[in-house]
Formats: sequence, C-alpha cells, structure tokens
Amino acid sequence: MENDAHLKLQAFVDGELPEAEARVVASQLARDADAAALIAEMKFTRHALAGHEKAVRVPESRDFYWSKIRRQIEASEVERPAPVAIPWHAKLRRFLAPATAVAVVAIAGLLATQPVGVVGGTETSLSDSGAFTYRDFSSGTTLVWLSYPAEETLDDED
Repeated sequence: MENDAHLKLQAFVDGELPEAEARVVASQLARDADAAALIAEMKFTRHALAGHEKAVRVPESRDFYWSKIRRQIEASEVERPAPVAIPWHAKLRRFLAPATAVAVVAIAGLLATQPVGVVGGTETSLSDSGAFTYRDFSSGTTLVWLSYPAEETLDDED
C-alpha cells in the first residue's frame, strides 16, 4: 500500500476526511482486506494510547500563535533594494576597458612579429659585424657586403 493511501486511511480514522471522501474510503474498506486490517490496527493503537497522554492547556488561542508566527515570518523577510540605474558613461567604460586591453595586446602581438632592425632599405644585425645589407624593394634585389678581417690586414700591408 502506498504512503498516500496510508495517510488517507489515517485521516479516515481521525475523522478528518470530508463526507464524500469518507464514504469512498468506507466502500473501499469493504472490498480491500488489507486496508480493513490496517484500519483495525490503527483503531486499536488509538484506543491503547488513549488516556496516557497528558493534557496540556495553552493559555493563548491557536489564532494567537499563528498570528505570532506570521508576524515573525514577515519581520524576517528582508526588503530588496531597488536596482540602481547605471549611467551611460559607466556602461561605456565597462565596454571600453576590456576593449582597450584587447587592442593593446593585439598591437603588441603585431609589433612582436615584425622583423627587427629594418630601417628604410638597410638592415644591420650587429654594429661591429662588418656586414651591410641593402634591399631594393622596387626591383626585389638584395645586396650584402661582407668585410673580413683578412681583407683589412691586406689593405694595411699595402
């Protein structure tokens, strides 16, 4: 038997069901032996426990306690503040700050991939290497002069 059926039978024993539902449960008891046995056990348990429960009188009425609980719930509910309107320049700044950072990173990446040491049409890799490179972009030619230490010593002997 399901839990809901057990609860409905308990409500029947306690007299908490409306008349229409009580008639349906009573007709079900005539057909279902398990339900009838459970009802008999619930009634026996109720009879066995009757008189052993200490009667407690509450000085205030039930309505007073429920109103007290309702007041506590209402007091504990915190009012949410109204949303603050964000000015347009703050919204623009929220967009521009990350966009500027992305632009700076992109420019740094482009500059990092460019060849180093190209000035006009000449390029030198080291200041004292003795090599000189000339590029003519219009004709697509490159001319490299290399000076060797042996050439310098020959020039000195002459």
